[in-house]
Amino acid sequence: MSGQIIAVCGVDTDIGKTVATGVMAKALRAAGINAMTQKLIQTGCQGFSEDIARHRQIMGIDLTDDDRGGLTCPYVLGTPCSPPLAARLDGIIVEVSRLRRAARDLAARHQCVLLETAGGLFAPLTEDIFTIDYLNNESYPIFLVTNFRVGSINHSIAALEALHQRRMRLAALVFNHYPAQEAAIVADTKGVLLTYLARKSMDAAVVDLWPLTEYRDEAELQRLGEQLAGI
Repeated sequence: MSGQIIAVCGVDTDIGKTVATGVMAKALRAAGINAMTQKLIQTGCQGFSEDIARHRQIMGIDLTDDDRGGLTCPYVLGTPCSPPLAARLDGIIVEVSRLRRAARDLAARHQCVLLETAGGLFAPLTEDIFTIDYLNNESYPIFLVTNFRVGSINHSIAALEALHQRRMRLAALVFNHYPAQEAAIVADTKGVLLTYLARKSMDAAVVDLWPLTEYRDEAELQRLGEQLAGI
């Protein structure tokens, strides 16, 4: 694994992709991988990305010089809305070239960059393209985060169908086991989604992420990191 950029996307809002990104980066580092996180674009913040701050808290590291310099989140926009609207309200234009350059610069310094997107795959990124368009153009492998709440099957299948139609690489389907759900719901959701992957011949790893309290043990973190490193 060298200089790899992996996009971490959620199937819905508040699906847990910020925590998932932080946990996976921490696990990779526990497995000896020089991993770092990045936020594609952040809205609803003033001055600094709240999601980057959350990543660092979970990873157990201080803010980096790249964080303070804005490399790990090239655009921080004030209004909690879609990036194009937030940019208009802030009087700026989001430049795709700046996003691309920031990701490549960060990847040049780390073995792996987990790039957390803003919203779902079809969240508008600029006035002209959706997030999925940008990720497709960059050929980034995808870690798709879902969970087991009501509606997650529908949202997950819609996201998987979009990736399949564009022939994008789904590297891993990440099941966020927070909040906890009944075993029957977990089993049914996983069964439906894994059956869909098999039907579409989407050769993706399956990653189970548990609540943060489960990752206080270094050995558990290392096992997760080794799994991720092998994807």
